[in-house]
Amino acid sequence: MIPTTLHGAIDYLVALFLISAPYTLGFADGGAAQWATIGLGAFVLIYSLFTDYELGMVRILRFRVHLALDVVFAVLLLASPWVLNFSDRIWWPHVLVGIMGLVVAAFSARHPDRFSHVTGGSKPNLGDRRLK
Repeated sequence: MIPTTLHGAIDYLVALFLISAPYTLGFADGGAAQWATIGLGAFVLIYSLFTDYELGMVRILRFRVHLALDVVFAVLLLASPWVLNFSDRIWWPHVLVGIMGLVVAAFSARHPDRFSHVTGGSKPNLGDRRLK
């Protein structure tokens, strides 16, 4: 399992990579490829800042919800070159990071390695089946 601290570091690195990718990889032309990449990078950054894990700043979003958002993010990123019709220009960073996002979400621990701020300092109730 990937510890949540490592998961958080990966989140911020992915956000930084995606926001900078159009400029560093040469597709900063104001088109859909640029803005989809920057927008999804900003999305990862924002929900990571609000996640209740070791590297979260505001800590109001449960980590299990964060993992669900990771899957949504990864699927959107994977599909974006074809849905937004820029696959003839650039597609590999979207596919590579999208696949990586699915793998990281699948193999990450389901709860932070410390007491949860959102649950009032208590350990998660593993018998509770609600989305947390």
